[in-house]
Amino acid sequence: MSATPSSRERLGLLLGFVGMAIFGGTLPATRIAVSAIDPIALTSLRTAIAGLCSLALLIALRRPLPPRALWPQILIAMLCVAILFPFLMALAVQTVDASHGGVVLGILPIATALVAVAITHERPRPLFWIASVAGAALVIAFALRQGGGALSSGDVLLFAAVAVSAVGYAFSGRLTAQMPGWEVISWVLVIALPVSIPAAMLTMPADITQIALKPWLALLYVALFSQWIGFFAWNAGMAMGGIARVSQIQLLQPFITFALASFFAGETITPQILLFASAVVATVAISTRTRARVSPPLPKQELEPPQLAAS
Repeated sequence: MSATPSSRERLGLLLGFVGMAIFGGTLPATRIAVSAIDPIALTSLRTAIAGLCSLALLIALRRPLPPRALWPQILIAMLCVAILFPFLMALAVQTVDASHGGVVLGILPIATALVAVAITHERPRPLFWIASVAGAALVIAFALRQGGGALSSGDVLLFAAVAVSAVGYAFSGRLTAQMPGWEVISWVLVIALPVSIPAAMLTMPADITQIALKPWLALLYVALFSQWIGFFAWNAGMAMGGIARVSQIQLLQPFITFALASFFAGETITPQILLFASAVVATVAISTRTRARVSPPLPKQELEPPQLAAS
């Protein structure tokens, strides 16, 4: 018997939550990994491991190469999502806590929406712009307050990570109009292999036996789950539960990050962090609900927030 619409929607919400929870662990795992592995090596190994798994899956399922017209968008997504974003994030968490990064990356949905607006030529309502500016202002105020009145190098790197990730996710979101979301991220990672494999071989730690088990497990987490499997659950949840409903689950991601950073990395979550995170989440919720559409309409996947969550 086929699943009823309500049960399918519930399963979609559950899968969306699983995907969001996986992404929520990215910052704490990255911070643990960079304690023993250089950020360049971590980024290379993370992307290479996920890319090889993606290649094996695409071959096993006999998926054809994407149309040539889509390759420029895939290359942009690869550069942003598979290389620049994880590298900038790995550099940043060397100097800032994962919980701090969770607040700053909380505006990623807004940044992604802004890029999507530019790409699709939407004309959002004024409240969208007000909420977007307010969210950005809150994050900058938080960073300045935490940095004693100045932006730290870690904050600058996080802001750069938000920018490149927003571009990558926006182009990835456009690609989901042409192929399933899991296939988008898989091809993105496969195309990165000519860069990630040589880089991983050149930057591999000289004596891997000196690295403790915990950083290795953190590397495997960001490679297999944050960079790859998390997208499977998230994209499937979006497809089954609806983009509008499931995307709202992402508002919980900063708080998942806080919980995991506290449990696994021993970070202290202060009331100030929770207050700023809650305010940022509120602006994201408002901007999401007030985003307008253009006429004539483009395919749904190009208009909705891209189906790739912050990883």
